Amino acid sequence: MRFLLRPGWIAFIVAVCAFVVACYTLLAPWQFSREAQREGQARAIAEADATPAVPFAQLVPDDAINDGDEWRRVSLTGEFDPAGEALVRLRVVDGAPAFEVLTPLRLTDGRTVVVNRGSVPATDRSEVPAFAPAPAGTVTVEGRLKTNETDPSARPPLLENGTRQIYAADSRSLADATGLRPVEGVVALEEGQPGVLRAIPVTPPGGGAPFSNFSYALQWLTFGAVALVALGIFIRLELLQRRGKRETRGSLRDQLSGRDGYAPGPGADDAPLRDEHTTSGT
Repeated sequence: MRFLLRPGWIAFIVAVCAFVVACYTLLAPWQFSREAQREGQARAIAEADATPAVPFAQLVPDDAINDGDEWRRVSLTGEFDPAGEALVRLRVVDGAPAFEVLTPLRLTDGRTVVVNRGSVPATDRSEVPAFAPAPAGTVTVEGRLKTNETDPSARPPLLENGTRQIYAADSRSLADATGLRPVEGVVALEEGQPGVLRAIPVTPPGGGAPFSNFSYALQWLTFGAVALVALGIFIRLELLQRRGKRETRGSLRDQLSGRDGYAPGPGADDAPLRDEHTTSGT
């Protein structure tokens, strides 16, 4: 098996082994962790659905929404501040492009909370759709606590067609765009609440059917096993091919040297003549 030490085979074996290691130590564990995260969020949503709304100050006594309270239902009382409103662009809701509307709500305790009033369909990439304004005066609304999203590209806020726009449902981005200092996090209004547009669906981030990430993890484990089996098959085929070539070369040498048992012996060509003379003499 010295052929395995050739550069081509070494590179092939290294590539296969690297792929297998990636499957078993990176890709499959990553999908398992995503499945565990999705299941945890689904449980949190189910528990929140079974729990009545509580006052916002009870769960958020300071200036930030805790990760452990995400999806919990809360009630808030205050006045909407349309001057600090912003749209979240490049969203997809139910498979269609949309904007989400973030409107600050000034609570009776003096704090400001960013409220996601829901989505409106995007009619054109360069045109901001019309939507109903937030109600005036003091209102009491119910919604779900959400932690801030993060724009992977860290794009700054922009002003387009007279409308303030950001790239994530993020109270920090709205603060940068307006100068306000809201509580970190967002409250997403539920259906039927004052000022709600089209309520955001309550689903774990990333979506996907249950066990979808688990099946992806099993696929990566299978791919790694298939790669190892394929490597073994290729090595075996190479061995069989080389053994066949050696046997072919050995058979040819045997035929040429007479070691195959089929070469004529001494005087074999004269035997018919001797037999013929003997027959004629009689």
